Amino acid sequence: MSEAAAQSNETTITRPYNAENESGVYFEGWRVAAMCTTLVLINSFSQIDIILPFIMAESIKTDLDLSDTQMGMLTGLAFAVCHSLLSLPLARAADRGSPRFVLVSCILVWSVMTALGSLAASFLFLALTRFGVAFGEAGAIPAGHALIARKIRPEQRGFMIGLFSMGIPLGTMAGFAAGGAIADSLGWRTALIGAGSIGIVIGLVTILVAGPTPPLGRPTSDDRPFLRTALDLLAAPAFRWMFVGAIFLGFASAPFYAFIAPFLIRTYGYSASEVGLAFGLLQGLMGILGALGGGRWFDRTVRSGTGKVLGPPAILLLLASLTTTAALFMPTGWMSIALLVPCMLSFSFMMPWGFGAAHLVAGPGRQAQASSLVMIGVGLMGPALGPILVGIVSDTAAAANIRNGLGLGLLIVPLGSALAGLAFLVANWRIADVLRK
Repeated sequence: MSEAAAQSNETTITRPYNAENESGVYFEGWRVAAMCTTLVLINSFSQIDIILPFIMAESIKTDLDLSDTQMGMLTGLAFAVCHSLLSLPLARAADRGSPRFVLVSCILVWSVMTALGSLAASFLFLALTRFGVAFGEAGAIPAGHALIARKIRPEQRGFMIGLFSMGIPLGTMAGFAAGGAIADSLGWRTALIGAGSIGIVIGLVTILVAGPTPPLGRPTSDDRPFLRTALDLLAAPAFRWMFVGAIFLGFASAPFYAFIAPFLIRTYGYSASEVGLAFGLLQGLMGILGALGGGRWFDRTVRSGTGKVLGPPAILLLLASLTTTAALFMPTGWMSIALLVPCMLSFSFMMPWGFGAAHLVAGPGRQAQASSLVMIGVGLMGPALGPILVGIVSDTAAAANIRNGLGLGLLIVPLGSALAGLAFLVANWRIADVLRK
């Protein structure tokens, strides 16, 4: 099956911008600008709803009397379970049905559940609302990518994916900065209510901007179960190595975002507002640079015909693993934050390359499914286990009176970055080999 999958993907990769078998009218002019703006807002508030419990972790922990291990479960396990169970079927619905309907439904679900989180009086209730947020998040990126495939011309899609991905660092910046300030002044419950309310408005706006997206006609041969088509993709060596890299990337990114703010607060005495401003601003700037620059660079690389579509982000991840290791043991806060910058950049820079390369391997009509598999790789094992492992190491170190226990636990971040970089280099060579055949 592996050889068959690789052969079936060879034509797709050698003609990466072939739009055959795709239907619909592409947006032009102001409609493209409106689509760009809406997609950025969607991904921004998606990320805000994810990031708020991270920057407000200390307040939530104190208010609800939680441990670091419980916080790790709260910020990791809920999302991992929902992404693994729901991402693929929601992606299939977006590919085969209406991506607008799937996207809007996801926005409304995660926004309502974010607002309900403000009512939590226990770990269990808050965890259930985070499961609800994860339910919506599971289908947002695949449906957004399917919408891009329907409405944006092929030669512009790498940049559009970069724009869509830019919402993640923008949301991270806003979530850290605004979330920290609101948590210090008005409390974490107010922040959740506000974020959820704005998300509902964005969902309603999306209905108007996206326009109708009727289901695409598919040949009978494409009526296989979505799990079978997913396994066919994973059987192709190029996609399989991308999936492995995505798993390691999840072990780097999930603990990074879950615990880096508490690390800076505890280790260097910053307030939540100070961390939100300094770290959030840098994360946002690096995210914008990485997403937009990565999208443009990816489009040029594909047009060059070399097939080496994962090399630059892989090298950046290897570099980030070194600087992040040093950052966890710096004597001053500003030095630590400065050394975290390459890690921030690497995560956002990777997004247009990773999703774009996955779309090339998958081919037309399966972009959402390819994005879903990448998301499962990033969002399953890493978020489920990474934050919990960090929390266990931190709690164990605290019980043994070991200093910087949270920093020791966070060493999983540079380890994950290094392993992800190596896996993406192998995937890079695999894709290039297929192109040269």
